[in-house]
Amino acid sequence: MKHIVLITGAGKGIGRAIALAFAKAGKDNPDFDPLLILSSRTQADLDSISLECRAEGALTDTVPADLACMGDVRRLSCHILERYGTIDCLVNNAGVGRFKPFAEMNEDDFDYTMATNLKGTFFLTQALFPAMELKRSGHIFFITSVAAEKAFKHSSIYCMSKFGQKGLVETMRLYGRECNVRITDVMPGAVHTPMWGDVDEEFQSFMMKPEDIAAPVVQAYLQPSRTTVEEIVIRPTGGDLQDS
Repeated sequence: MKHIVLITGAGKGIGRAIALAFAKAGKDNPDFDPLLILSSRTQADLDSISLECRAEGALTDTVPADLACMGDVRRLSCHILERYGTIDCLVNNAGVGRFKPFAEMNEDDFDYTMATNLKGTFFLTQALFPAMELKRSGHIFFITSVAAEKAFKHSSIYCMSKFGQKGLVETMRLYGRECNVRITDVMPGAVHTPMWGDVDEEFQSFMMKPEDIAAPVVQAYLQPSRTTVEEIVIRPTGGDLQDS
């Protein structure tokens, strides 16, 4: 049976690693046959990860979309529901952030971060959840951050957005329990992704890699439907990398 899996922010970083991990799981697990709907802002990135997933035997469908744009959110959700009629797994991974002292943050930084991390995530989940609710099965992952529970000095707007995402996670869990839809909050610490920009090798040595986050996500999805992994907290062994 096909498993329809949507991964946002699939072109780079954690989303890309999750897509590839799902594809490999399909190759290794005869009971799991994924159809991966890969979405991000850049078609070239989607084409690249799509080829890698197909090489592992997974079917893919690429839909470029910017979750900060409500037109793109509607187009993405309509594409899934009209083409496939349902969805089994939504991985809300797309996220952005700008990091600088509190006094230097401006309205553009605020709108840029909130449009994707909160508005886009909320309305995409709202559009797709009813399909899971109707069939009384499904799984929604929110890739939040340890910054959903812990403040970092140069991450004021990012932390606001992630604390807000955690509020949505907790609310969706109330709905999910009524219709057998699993909700998982994935809270990574520092992962070496493009969001960090240029990072020297010494700093990188303390960071996690995207595949470190991807493996537990897929393992949580493959748990029996009677079992929910509610939270996955993953930090570098040395602890959080504090900003200065």
